[in-house]
Amino acid sequence: MNPMAVFVFVFVLFLLSGIRIVYEYKRAIKFRFGRYISVLQPGFRWIIPLIDSVQFVDIRVITANIPAQEVMTQDNVPCKINGVLYFKIDDAKLAILEVEDYNFAISQLAQAALRDVCGKVELDVILSKREEIGRDIRSTVETETEPWGISIKDVKIKDIELPENMKRSMANQAEAERTRRARIILADAEKQAAGKLLEAGKIIDQSPSSIKLRLYQTLADIAIEKNSTIVFPFPEEFLTRSKKEKKKK
Repeated sequence: MNPMAVFVFVFVLFLLSGIRIVYEYKRAIKFRFGRYISVLQPGFRWIIPLIDSVQFVDIRVITANIPAQEVMTQDNVPCKINGVLYFKIDDAKLAILEVEDYNFAISQLAQAALRDVCGKVELDVILSKREEIGRDIRSTVETETEPWGISIKDVKIKDIELPENMKRSMANQAEAERTRRARIILADAEKQAAGKLLEAGKIIDQSPSSIKLRLYQTLADIAIEKNSTIVFPFPEEFLTRSKKEKKKK
């Protein structure tokens, strides 16, 4: 074989082996003999084979699950709480050089923060103010991750698992609350109905002819339901006369 051809072939392989493509959503940390050199931006990049090396970092928002944690709330209620955390690498250099495994580190921080924050509040607060609990956890974790060039975008509480006896107690409490509201609504309705009846009575007192109109309406309603013969034990004029006599008295 031609030595020159072999040399060219090896040289071409050498050049090709140094090619690196950095995607838009990533950054590449370049090392030379293990020493940090620079951050490679997106695009076509070339490094010196066997001398340089790169480590890619995803700079998109990353989702990390927070496994269910056993938590004892401030009012001594045991429960299991899990969540989800969203973070983003703002400085790829710090994320690689300042912490060994940022994914694992953030997961451990989030678990510890969840137990710490939820253990300082009562169960009712956790159930009714999940957003506030999430913000407190986020603030706690971000304090630790900021020196790593990592920002915490959001923390969400997903599920809260309660003991069976606590579930039954809460169900009974909810049922009692619904019963109380139903009784209040019924009492308000009866109060309004009584007021309307009182208004109607006053109108009838002021207009004797309204008694006749009411009587005719009642007869019409009876006639619709079934065919029947209605007998008055007294003439209808007696109603008007009785009304006038009451006014005289």
